[in-house]
Amino acid sequence: MTESHVNLYLVEEGDRVLLVDAGLPTSWRPLTAALTELGRRPQDIAALVLTHGHFDHLGIAERLRTELGVPVYIHENDVPLTRRPRQYTHARPLTGYLFQLAALPIVAGLVARRAWWPKPVRHVERIREQGVLPVPGSPRVLFTPGHTLGHCALHFPDRDAVIAGDAVVTLDPYRGTTGPQIVSGAATADEDRALDSLRVIAETGAGTILVGHGPPWRGGAERMVDLARRRGPS
Repeated sequence: MTESHVNLYLVEEGDRVLLVDAGLPTSWRPLTAALTELGRRPQDIAALVLTHGHFDHLGIAERLRTELGVPVYIHENDVPLTRRPRQYTHARPLTGYLFQLAALPIVAGLVARRAWWPKPVRHVERIREQGVLPVPGSPRVLFTPGHTLGHCALHFPDRDAVIAGDAVVTLDPYRGTTGPQIVSGAATADEDRALDSLRVIAETGAGTILVGHGPPWRGGAERMVDLARRRGPS
């Protein structure tokens, strides 16, 4: 499901559902609508995995945790962001992106949905190492730091798919550019490390890459990573 160019993902396994990323503070209604389409209820969500701790991925995480008892998983390096989501590191000054005309509608939509003001997540399950997470879908954790220091993607080998979060996207919300790329330096902590981390996604050989912003990429992981690396930082 998508709200204001921010993607959340539902992964079904038996009678349980995994939610990957928690969108915006207004994402509760779109989430319940998506669950209804699948014949599910919010109570079927067994776990929430956050690919990283940026404000536009935390939206309803605390509500899910407190109202439904959903455990929230995130890499330990990003735990501080879950408590102070607007205090994130960026490689380039935000002021350099204020007049990106293509991005203005995206930013306006995020403001309207209170994207910058999610509730802090008061308790999380720390991801400390790579391996298979004990959540529906049994995803393999791919440590992909750079966008944030604790960014992780999730590989679902049996589904030939990777949920990449913001390690690589097909829409940069800060510039409005499309196609495979890393997010601009306005929201990426370490651009060189972000580009280097893409090799972990390429090594999966997955056919489909599901991104945090923009439409899915179905042209294979290696091709997507090659294009993103050619594009480089921005």
